[in-house]
This record gives sequence, C-alpha cells and structure tokens, in this order.
Amino acid sequence: MSLPSKLFRCFVFFTLIPLLLCSALAEAVSLEEKVVEFEYANGLRLMVVDRPETPVVSAYITIGVGSVHETSETRGVAHLLEHMLFKGTKVLGTTDYASEKPLLEQIETVGSEIDRLRLNPQSDPEQIMALSKKLQELQADHKRFVVKDVFSKIYAENGGVGYNAFTGKDLTTYLISLPSNKLELWALIESDRMQNAVLREFYTERDVIREERRRSYETSPGGLIYETLLANAFTVHPYRDPIIGWHSDIANLSLAETRTFLEDYYAPINTVIALVGDVRPAKAFDLVNQYFGSIPPGTPVPNVAANEPVQNAEKRVTVFFDAEPQLSIAFHKPTLPHKDDYVFDLIDQILAQGRTSRFYQNLVEDLKVATSVSAYMAPGSRYPNLFVINAVPRYPHSAEEVEQAIYSELEKLKDEPVADEELLKARNRLVTDQLRYLKSNNGLARMLTSYQSMVGDWRYLVNYQNEIEKITADDIMAAARAYFVSKNRTVVTLIRGENNNAPKS
Repeated sequence: MSLPSKLFRCFVFFTLIPLLLCSALAEAVSLEEKVVEFEYANGLRLMVVDRPETPVVSAYITIGVGSVHETSETRGVAHLLEHMLFKGTKVLGTTDYASEKPLLEQIETVGSEIDRLRLNPQSDPEQIMALSKKLQELQADHKRFVVKDVFSKIYAENGGVGYNAFTGKDLTTYLISLPSNKLELWALIESDRMQNAVLREFYTERDVIREERRRSYETSPGGLIYETLLANAFTVHPYRDPIIGWHSDIANLSLAETRTFLEDYYAPINTVIALVGDVRPAKAFDLVNQYFGSIPPGTPVPNVAANEPVQNAEKRVTVFFDAEPQLSIAFHKPTLPHKDDYVFDLIDQILAQGRTSRFYQNLVEDLKVATSVSAYMAPGSRYPNLFVINAVPRYPHSAEEVEQAIYSELEKLKDEPVADEELLKARNRLVTDQLRYLKSNNGLARMLTSYQSMVGDWRYLVNYQNEIEKITADDIMAAARAYFVSKNRTVVTLIRGENNNAPKS
C-alpha cells in the first residue's frame, strides 16, 4: 500500500493523524538539512540545530560509556562517577584547592587501607576501627573546603533549568537548558569538569549509593524483580549487572579505580555534544573548539567482547517479598539497527501501549485477571536486549492465570495477521511520539546524542518512519514465532513472603 493511500485511510480512522504524519515527514526531512555536524581533531563530535524562535539552548553532553563497559572489578563505577562529577573541580566546589589537595590525599590513603584490610579476613578489627575513626576525623576536617552544589547554583543564578545527569547501561549524559547568551558559561564549566574533576567526598558518596541501592532494589519489590530478571535472563553479557552495582561492588570500589575509569573514558574521543536552540552553528563550533578543542582525546571505549549465548531452555525464578504478587516475563531480541527491533516497536504498541492495547482490553477490561500489564525494551540498546512484559494480578486471580492469559495474546500474534487498521494505528502512534520529541529542544538534543553514540549515526531519526512503514503483518507474525517461544523466555514471579537475601549491612 502506498504512503498516500495509508494517509487517506489514516484520515478515515483517526481524524487528526494525517496532519501529524505530514508534519513528522516534513520535520524529518528538514532535520537532515538543519543538523550541522562538526568533528574536532581530538575526536569530539558536535551537532548544532539552530532554532532561533526563543533565546534558549538545550545542551547535552553524552559520553558513550555506561555500566555495560565495566569489568568485574569496577561494577557500579559509572553510576558512582555520575554522583562524583557533581562535586566540582580544582576551581569550582572548593574554597582553596591548594590547601585541600594534601587533605584529599590523606583521606585516600586511609580509606584505601581500610578497604584493603576489610578484604582480608585475618585483619585486626581494632586496627580497622582505629583507621575508620581517623577517616571520619579527616572527612570532618575536609568539610571546611567543600562548596556544595556549585554547578547547579551557578546555572540557576544564570537562568539555567533542568540541570541533571543520568547513567544507563550504554551512555552517560549531562544536560542543561539555559539562555543562549550564557552558552559560553556552559562551555567554561563543562570543559573544566571534563579536564579537572576532583573526586572529593568519595567515601561519603559511596555510602550514599549503598543506601540508594537498599532503597531502590533491596527494599523495593519493583526494583528487586527487575534486578532478578536481568541477572537470570543474561548469563554472560554484562547487561545482567545492575547499573548501580551489586552491594559488594559498591562497598569495594576504590578511588584509584574510579579515577582511572574517569581519566580513560570521560574524554573527547567518546563524547557527543548537541546544542539545540538559539545558536548559530559557526559560533558554536568556535566556542566548543576554544574550550574543548585542546583537551586530550582519551581512550576509545572498547566494545563489549562477551556474547550472550542463545538461550535454549526456559528460566523460572520465584522471589519472596512482603508485597502483592507481580509477574515479569522477558524474551531475548535483537537491537537496533536490526529490522526486528523496529518490528518490536510495533509489537509493543499493539500489545501494551494505551487503553486500546490488546493487553489492556483483554486482560484488564475483559478477563479482569490483571490490574495492569505493561511492556518495554530493556536494559540497553547498544547490544541485543529483552522485550519485557510486567503484570500485576487482580485479586483473587493468581500470577499463573495472568501468565497464561499473556501467552494467549502472544499466540494470537503468531497465528493471526494484525489487521490493517490496528497496524496503521500502531505506526501512527510511533511516528507522532517521535514528532513530539523532535519538536522539543531537549528531546531532539537527547535523541541526537544517544543515537550518534550508540548507532554511530544520528540519521536513525530521519530513517525511522520509512523503516516502520516497511514492517508488515507478516513480519510481526514471523518475529512472534521466532522470539515468543518458551526456551527464549525468563519468568520471575514475586509472591508474598520474607526476603532473606537482602544484605544486612
């Protein structure tokens, strides 16, 4: 069916969708013309989109390193560094770095010795206690040099909003939106952070993250079931490990390992910057070159060598927790730019997105066996990942009943071609969702840096609608038959009971 025919049918069934589709097509075409790219001698990539309508700029810095790039010795370090890089530099975040530095070195010496002794079961507990007291004294003395929240305060005082960062399996991103006449301030701050970050308050922050882990995973039913799902679905690939790290990982991360990871990878060769808003490309190029151009390239982030073996048997785990039952089912799948990744975007829309989705209509509304059913792709996008289905049974129905109802819906995808109207609706939703992102400065900056880092070409955005248009009902049936099979799935059921596995300290 031709695109004009599809648009006509779209008008018949969904009155406003054609206008949005045309807008999306125009936006994609104009985007390819509007994105101006630069690459510097040190490997840094810059993308600029000039949108002069309002005098603001969204600035995204994405480093192509995440928890998937950690080793067994450094699990949790990328997330820890996200915290640490808010602590300041040799200039910002300190009242006197020259006087602070010797104290930081003492703190590291004592802290490293405590970590070494704790790993040795023959160590003298009194020696550890004495060193711990010494560390507390040094940390208390160090507080006189610390200027808290220095970056966020400077940005806020200069009109910046949305200052934040996030670490994922594949990427780490720092972001801010600020008045366009403050862009040089952004370049000064962020280039200083890339070159001169100081990992102050390391041991204090490490304890903060251990508590974050307890709160977000070990005492959260949702966090616990998700972490258990990944740890069992993957046997070899580092996608199995939580971004925050396992409890013992966090406790034993050293300052030296953290500094090495930072110095190697948080560098221009692994960095993509997007500036979207009221900014001229030539001016942006000169500004970024002035502040970032002389920074040493750093070390390219290596590709993950581990390949997850094909799963040849169902994996099934029961988690006990004092909460209402939950169910999580995961199927291995390819990632972008594989054709079936696009197919799964449509499957996700058809099965789980919105009140007209099959899961909602059949499991929540008709059968009333579940209070909610959702689906998503996880845990990353750089390497083959999972299609995950979560469900909460509706009392008095059991998780087993919900599970069987889910499988019934998956079987329908294998045996019955998706109707033209339903497939068209799913396509339209995907395209309009993308359009919303493209129209937002923040959304566009995030998508540009993410896809450039993971796929190696941000033009995935431009080609997305064309690829989605190619997907047929037969493609969906083929994918369902290939991936929705028992030997390819991992099932985690959470039932009420006592969790005896959470660390006590």
